[in-house]
Amino acid sequence: MLNMEASVDPSELQPLGEYDFEKNFNHLAARKWMEENWQKSFIVSIIYFILIFGIQHFMKERRPFNLRAPLVLWSFSLTLFSIIAACRIWKQMAFLLLNKGFKQSMCSKSLYVHPVSKLWIYLFALSKFIEMGDTLFIVLRKKKLIFLHWYHHFYTMIASWYSYKVMAVGLGWNAALNLSIHSVVYSYYTVTAMGFRVPRPIMMVITTSQIVQMAAFVIINIFAFLWRNDKGCHISWPMLLTPFVLYTTLLALFYNFFRETYLRSAQKSKWN
Repeated sequence: MLNMEASVDPSELQPLGEYDFEKNFNHLAARKWMEENWQKSFIVSIIYFILIFGIQHFMKERRPFNLRAPLVLWSFSLTLFSIIAACRIWKQMAFLLLNKGFKQSMCSKSLYVHPVSKLWIYLFALSKFIEMGDTLFIVLRKKKLIFLHWYHHFYTMIASWYSYKVMAVGLGWNAALNLSIHSVVYSYYTVTAMGFRVPRPIMMVITTSQIVQMAAFVIINIFAFLWRNDKGCHISWPMLLTPFVLYTTLLALFYNFFRETYLRSAQKSKWN
């Protein structure tokens, strides 16, 4: 087991109002568990793939489940988690950005060991497994399952678990931005699950925010490439290429979804 604190500047570990349950979280045990188990993310992702398409086939000749109450509870729970985790991770990210600069906020390993953020960065990685449950609601309710949805869940879990395992640079920005966007996205899911209709402009803003998020991730990945040989910012080629492929494809897919859902449908309405 590596001594993670040894590679972190003590000035990056300033007290930021941590709670006891955060401070007492054993990040060394968490990383040891991830080192021993991250490969299982491949197995879980394959099971996920087989399960969702198996259920989709099973449901083909059956009536959809309603599942409104469980879906509201599910979405609301993930909304709360995303809001809390985003706030706690942003607290350390803001400290790094304001006191150390953007480069150090990218390269610093302090997110993995700081009393405020160490619990939440771990839970962020684990949450990618939990979020796969979104797809079960889609197939059981016989809603349209698009490639973007299952591809995103399939790939993201593997990338997130591996990133935590190697303490990848840039994961703090990834987590902070993703949790912030998910706070909005799962709020939207909660409201729609309750039966409320969300205005089209708000839906467009949500999808646009997801596109901006993916563009930001691509830019962060480019910075990681440029700084890959700098002291304290080393990153392996797998950790450069894996996120780059994920985020560039997701950027293209989200843009295509926006175009097909809002722009082309608007054009059809105009001509009808």
